[in-house]
Amino acid sequence: MKWNIIADSSIDLFSPEEKPDNVDFFTVPFTLNVDGVDYVDDENLDTQVLLDAMKATKKGSSSACPSPGAWHDLFVREGNVLALTITSGLSGSYNSAMTARAMVLEEYPDKNIEVIDSRTTGSEIILILRKLCSLISEGLDFEDVMNRIREYTKTTYTSYVLSSFDNLVKNGRMSPITGFIAHTIGLMGIGIASPEGTIDIKGVARGRKKAIKVVIDDMKHRAGRVHEVIIDHCMNPEFAAMVKDAVLSIWEDAHIKLFQTRGLCTYYAEYGGLIIGYSSSPDA
Repeated sequence: MKWNIIADSSIDLFSPEEKPDNVDFFTVPFTLNVDGVDYVDDENLDTQVLLDAMKATKKGSSSACPSPGAWHDLFVREGNVLALTITSGLSGSYNSAMTARAMVLEEYPDKNIEVIDSRTTGSEIILILRKLCSLISEGLDFEDVMNRIREYTKTTYTSYVLSSFDNLVKNGRMSPITGFIAHTIGLMGIGIASPEGTIDIKGVARGRKKAIKVVIDDMKHRAGRVHEVIIDHCMNPEFAAMVKDAVLSIWEDAHIKLFQTRGLCTYYAEYGGLIIGYSSSPDA
């Protein structure tokens, strides 16, 4: 059976590292508008250009999710369809994909289409994609894959570390004086993806070492024993490597990969930010 996995561009890769031969993978892009210029989050986007534009403007900016038509064009492909979206708590991408699903099912009522609200963004979605490919490679049918992935997502988590607050200030989500003070004294903001798919602020820390400690303590609390970790970084491989070393100092058998953020996660994480997705061990 042919499978099609489609993710919006909140996933920080363009193709899976490994996938079964019967799986095709696609992404549908967000569009980011900065100072009146649209930046389409596809293979042609230079994220450094996006960051420079965000830094240069004094105005607010915005993001637009993929249209139902963009999803529809891929949902009609032959075979089973699985869609992965950024959390519905922060974006309309899930609703857009669900609209496309309803449209396609009117044409093809027997088609298997599932839209998965990741309740997160970035690195944790990569973990979900990996697991989907693994389950499909086992030869499971559509219903079994969906049942297993629902159980798997109960064991995955996301943490965020922000070192820049410019975008929050420009979009009115933080006062200019607060943003200035945070930047001046080197504060880093640490958040987590809540079970409902929103971002909960875990705290602030002064400097990288203290920020990493907050992240590691939260990993211990939520996952117990960490198994897989994906660290997405926005132009900050050194900080990502520091987090990797800290994780391995606690869980030496953890599997860890580092990725550069695509456009949407670059827009949210800003320069220097990290998005850390991880799963707990089966025996945790």
